[in-house]
Amino acid sequence: MDRMYVLEPGSTLRKSGRNLRLMKNDVLLGEIPLENLEQLTLLGFASLSGAVLDTLIRHRVETVLLSPTGSFRARLMVDEHKHVQRRQAQYLRLSDNATALRVARAVVQGKVRNAARFLSQRGAASGNGELLRAGAQLKGIADFVEKQEDMETVRGLEGLAGNLYFSVFRHLILVPGFSFTGRNRRPPLDPVNALLSFVYTLLTLEVLTAVKWVGLDPYLGALHVVDYGRPSLACDLVEEWRTFLGDRFILGLINRRAVGPEDFIVRTVTCTDGVDEEDLKGKRPVEMKPAVARAFIQSYEKWMANGIRCPETGDRTDYRGLIRRQVRRFNRYLLGELESYEPFLWSRVK
Repeated sequence: MDRMYVLEPGSTLRKSGRNLRLMKNDVLLGEIPLENLEQLTLLGFASLSGAVLDTLIRHRVETVLLSPTGSFRARLMVDEHKHVQRRQAQYLRLSDNATALRVARAVVQGKVRNAARFLSQRGAASGNGELLRAGAQLKGIADFVEKQEDMETVRGLEGLAGNLYFSVFRHLILVPGFSFTGRNRRPPLDPVNALLSFVYTLLTLEVLTAVKWVGLDPYLGALHVVDYGRPSLACDLVEEWRTFLGDRFILGLINRRAVGPEDFIVRTVTCTDGVDEEDLKGKRPVEMKPAVARAFIQSYEKWMANGIRCPETGDRTDYRGLIRRQVRRFNRYLLGELESYEPFLWSRVK
């Protein structure tokens, strides 16, 4: 799949033969070939002409709109997948409270066990007692989740685990200049949180694409309640990837000094609402400089292309392939081909 990103604020996409031209102030910034293009992601307030919109629809290009800070805003929908029976099975199974509870438990357990393994590994490597203790506590929370028979308790334990994990996250940052006092978002207030929010958005889009690819409805999940405009199933199934793919990637960028504090613009603001790109420029608490945003995307694409051996089959794939295999596994569970949904567990990777 060819994936392209438009990161230049205030730019415009125009149709030109078999290409899309990226323009800004009547200056050509580059061209995007339409051949083999399957996903286009627009960061900020890029404009699309009517001809471009028509072309994207006719070529069935998945088009995603992100806010200037990397939050999901919208997605261009084409006709739905033809596998109606899969969505029927999803609606029937996830409408059953007992089934939804089992799925939610599995999702939270996968997320928490992967986080526990990560903290335990890093704690053992560095001799950091706080990381080791938090890893052990997270493992205990994951074990406790397995016994719960109430959805709200499962959600509460997920929140407890997240707070514990991020309370020691600062110990994973090994270079000076980056501070982390806790998780914040909508909008993120510091560079580390901005990086985390951006990569979590990109991973959610990866899962969302895989969910649509297998023919499921991304808006009906189990752990995350149905909410207007929120792809709850994608939000469920991304949880098991946050540490293994998201946090490792961001910490790698920081600790290898691929990004530094000087690569961000940080502001003290009291209002983050704006009417257009110009108005918003001075109201973002933190943002990556354009050149760093481009480098971030390049590093992310390279990261997702990393080869890995599938825990179940031993076949070689990459991280995107691993995500698709997990979504196919979830689909098989909904269709009754598997007795339970087993989330991706880092401990099974050889």
